[in-house]
Amino acid sequence: MFLAEPLSSGFAHYTGFMRGSLALSAAGAALLVGGYFYAGMWPQSQIFGRTLIAGDDPGEIALTYDDGPNDGHTERLLDILAQHNAQATFFLIGRFARQRPNLVRRIHDAGHTIGNHTWTHPRLIFQPPARIREELSSTNAALEDILSERVRYFRPPYGARRPAVLRIARELGLVPVLWNVMAFDWKPIPAEGLLQRMERGIAHNQRRGRGSNLLLHDGGHSGIGVDRSRTIAATAALLERWRDRARFITVAEMQRPGLRTQGTGLQPSV
Repeated sequence: MFLAEPLSSGFAHYTGFMRGSLALSAAGAALLVGGYFYAGMWPQSQIFGRTLIAGDDPGEIALTYDDGPNDGHTERLLDILAQHNAQATFFLIGRFARQRPNLVRRIHDAGHTIGNHTWTHPRLIFQPPARIREELSSTNAALEDILSERVRYFRPPYGARRPAVLRIARELGLVPVLWNVMAFDWKPIPAEGLLQRMERGIAHNQRRGRGSNLLLHDGGHSGIGVDRSRTIAATAALLERWRDRARFITVAEMQRPGLRTQGTGLQPSV
């Protein structure tokens, strides 16, 4: 009876200590997981390696379009860009480009920059190195066969990357490109709402003395034929409202000599 109280008290202290340790371990694991996904998914993170985001000229806007080429919508977008004498960047899915080589050539012939957006649009952060290399090299091969020139830029689907993704891209001579404005045009948002999101993002970057790189979509990774009419309408409105307030550039122009960029130090291989 004399030892019962100290033993029960000691056991209570031990179990309390263990519970606290487990809670701390769980919290630490959650922080590690959260930190990993911030590094690999947040578009402006440079933790896993340098990526090209935007220049330091607040008066410059890079319109970038993912997931094409896409019947009807890419052509309409090209017409609108031509009407405003604006250049853009198109990150193309390899399997769609292979099916629509004439549309790929039309994008290129209009003076726009074409980039690699993988063959099938997977989340590369979860893929083994062999799959990452195949996705990028197959798309490079398809685009370069169509264009008869090298592809120099790459955007990871969903922005998802890890060190192996960036290393393999560099080995293939590709500069990884992310963004600093999202319109969320894959959601059912009206064109006016997309425009408001773009303008808020541009204004935010201008206050910080930065150029803007807008993530938009002229296609959809599920297949050719996805409706992007709202994105096209929002693009037309943005070009009209900002034609005297900004210069629309390609990601290639972000790397012109003498221009400082977010994610500096990146140059395409020659």
